[in-house]
Amino acid sequence: MKEQNYESYSERGSAGVKFLAVFLLIVLVANAGYNYIPVAYDGASFKQEMDVAVVKGLAASGNIKPLEAVKATIQKAAYDYNVPSDAFIEIKPAGGYIQAHVVYSKPVSILPFGIYTYTYNFDYRAVPSGYLTKQ
Repeated sequence: MKEQNYESYSERGSAGVKFLAVFLLIVLVANAGYNYIPVAYDGASFKQEMDVAVVKGLAASGNIKPLEAVKATIQKAAYDYNVPSDAFIEIKPAGGYIQAHVVYSKPVSILPFGIYTYTYNFDYRAVPSGYLTKQ
């Protein structure tokens, strides 16, 4: 006679449960990435634009006012990279160059339905560096 394996009856459906759990986990991670990556990308791109703006201000010549050029560049970049309108933006001369400081926070929905919202904090001070700053 055949011996019956009673464990096989109790394990029916466990593959479906595992598949559902893994699928749900993948969906949650994909949702978090879909919401967080654009905000982080905008923040990193804005940092780069701030660095470029202060170097351009340092290298400005002729009738161009360095402080005004840096302000205009950073304000345009703030609009392009979705910086909130209530962000703290400070652009001021410091020594022989111009520095820019921007601070803002942005909520990012990590889990769907508002279960968990992460606050992306941006706080960066752009100061020119490199061969242009050497006297």
